[in-house]
Formats: sequence, structure tokens, C-alpha cells
Amino acid sequence: MLAFTLPYTLHVLAALIWVGGMFFAWLILRPALAAALDGPSRLRAWAEVFPRFFGWVWVSIATLAISGVAMIHLRFNGFETAPRYVQWMMGGAIVMVAVFLRVHALLLPQLRAAVHSEAWTEGAQVLARIRRMVGLNLLLGLLVVALASARWSF
Repeated sequence: MLAFTLPYTLHVLAALIWVGGMFFAWLILRPALAAALDGPSRLRAWAEVFPRFFGWVWVSIATLAISGVAMIHLRFNGFETAPRYVQWMMGGAIVMVAVFLRVHALLLPQLRAAVHSEAWTEGAQVLARIRRMVGLNLLLGLLVVALASARWSF
């Protein structure tokens, strides 16, 4: 059982960092920046915040993948015998990574370019798309965490 403890702990911590970070950004930081900063300053702030957070998301993704595979092999002797809730969690994780990749690879460069060129209207539009994607990922992350916590059988 001790062999299972390390990957399980790392898995929970990585999920906490990613989902908790999205929760903080979406429900706490976003409204605070909107109240405290004008449009250009807010866009500049997000252009600085996202790369810092996304570095931790990459670490979380790698940790979740490695620890998840380790737990599947330690607990269920492989993917074939893993219960349905584990398969649903893996599917949710794949969708979350895809959404994150869209934000990181496509939208963040657009935001940074708009901020660099001081195209504030364009930057605000890109930030709105990022906000929707992060909101979607936050909902997916909360659903995956709830699924993991409840260990539903489908």
C-alpha cells in the first residue's frame, strides 16, 4: 500500500494545483483585476499571469499522467481491469488537456501579440475567449474531481 501512497498524493496535489488555480483565476483574480485596473493594464496583467500559471499546469499535466498510469497499474493491474469511473476520469483529463492546449498554443500568443502591439480591442476579445475556455476547463476539472471523490460506477 505504501507504493500507492506516493503516486496518489502527487496526483491529488497536481489536480489541486491545476483546478484550484483555475478556480482562483476565474472567480477571484478576474473580478479583482476588472475592478482595480483599466483595460490595457488588465490585459498586460493577464499576459504576465497566464505564462506563470501555465508552467505549473504543464507540471500538473505531466504529474497527473505519470501518477495516474502508476496508480492504474498498482491498483487495477492495468487499463483493462480499471473501473468505469477511472476510464471516465481519463476521458475528462484528455478533454481538459485539449482545451488547455488550445488556450496555450493558440489564444495566449494572440493575447501577447495584441498587448505588444497595443491592440486593446483585439486583446479584450482574445481574453474573453480565454475566459470561456478556462471556465469550461474549470467545470470539467470540478466534474473529474467529483467523479474521483465519489467513485461512481457507470
